[in-house]
Amino acid sequence: MKKLSVFSLVMINVIAVDNLRSLTAGAEYGLALIFFYLLAAALFFIPTILITAELTTAWPDTGGVYIWVREAFGHKAGFLTIWLQWIYNVVWYPTIFAFIAGIIAYLVDPTLINNKFYMLSIILGAFWAITALNCLGLRAYHWLSTIGALIGTIFPMLLIAILGLIWLLMRKATAITFSIPAFFPNLASLKNLAFLTNILFGLMGMEMSAVHAGDVNNPKKDYPRALLYSTCIILVTLITACLAITMVIPVHQLNLVSGFMDAFSIFFHAYGLSWFIPILAVLIILGSLSGAATWIIGPARGLLIAGQDHDLPRFLVSVNKKDMPIGILLTQGLIVTVLCVLFLVMPSVNSSYWLLSNLTAQLALIFYLFMFVAALRLRYKYPEKQRTFKVPGGKIGLWLVCVAGIFACVSAIVLGFLPPTQVNIGSLLRYEGIMLGGMLVCILPAFLLHYVSKRQLRLP
Repeated sequence: MKKLSVFSLVMINVIAVDNLRSLTAGAEYGLALIFFYLLAAALFFIPTILITAELTTAWPDTGGVYIWVREAFGHKAGFLTIWLQWIYNVVWYPTIFAFIAGIIAYLVDPTLINNKFYMLSIILGAFWAITALNCLGLRAYHWLSTIGALIGTIFPMLLIAILGLIWLLMRKATAITFSIPAFFPNLASLKNLAFLTNILFGLMGMEMSAVHAGDVNNPKKDYPRALLYSTCIILVTLITACLAITMVIPVHQLNLVSGFMDAFSIFFHAYGLSWFIPILAVLIILGSLSGAATWIIGPARGLLIAGQDHDLPRFLVSVNKKDMPIGILLTQGLIVTVLCVLFLVMPSVNSSYWLLSNLTAQLALIFYLFMFVAALRLRYKYPEKQRTFKVPGGKIGLWLVCVAGIFACVSAIVLGFLPPTQVNIGSLLRYEGIMLGGMLVCILPAFLLHYVSKRQLRLP
């Protein structure tokens, strides 16, 4: 098998993590976003990469985190982990399709972004269309997803960063002040830290690319190099893109759904490039749809692996003639449809988008908690296991990395229950109730389904 170059691994990492949907949440912090991204990188992003690299080279089997947690704590814990990975993606689907609906609105009528029924119809229509294609086996190939990510994600991020730099060089007025005091966050109210959970979520995904850690020529030398380069590129692109947005749109006017295109519109009109807006919108839509096709089937296949280990009832592990997990795909489709009702009951599209994004991040952070704890357990439980790559610093280094990751996850989970002052979420009591109830509704079925599946095994 041909080994991956450092450059190839860097590109895989960048495509796996860089995304457009987290940019507006980061931009809510103004210049302080730089402080938060650097903090998130030190406490969460880099620890995640180091841990996944070690565990992947020790347990390269298909299944990833499910296998790691299962080996560390047993079947039930492994199933709960893969369930969390699947369910947080399911909760996330409405937000990615809301983002796509917002871009489409720019091509038709920008005022539609605040129309709940428009958003609901586009989200459900696009989601079920992609689900149907996956059921038919018409999945996006790897190269198609890669091209889609390049033209629909990486290119727009680099473009808005360049436009922002030109804006500064032309000495145009900005909505933020570049100063040392502005670099540090305002901690007068803990609610100002609520968006931190979404900054962490925007840095998730490296565990998907870490499966390639053992495919480089010299993992102990080349993987850390690829890690360093990837981290620098990802942080620079995310930070500069967020800064470009917050430079031209005041924080109190920033729309979480349309903020990205709002900023592009301001730049293009200022530079006399308005004709490029529809072209860019089409590129982003195509890129987002190609990625969505992969995201919808990926976690479903991961859950299917657990189901084949007899951790799910039979109706959920059914596959069709195309070997597609039809039971899981249809189930997640029904859940997404129910979740989309939030767009009708919340005060605004903005608040619905934030609530689902935050709930997604909370579930994902619990998932990562399992991963960090499992890494510690596995080092002691299987010390003789061959690890092509190890977290530097021996057991002390491993403890430092895992404790940093655990601290970041727990802190962000707590802060996630504080509604941001920048978003109208209506009643505080209703917000807290939806958040807590949403987490329970998403997690408790895992125990019920596991119980049902084991009972089915005991039946004659």
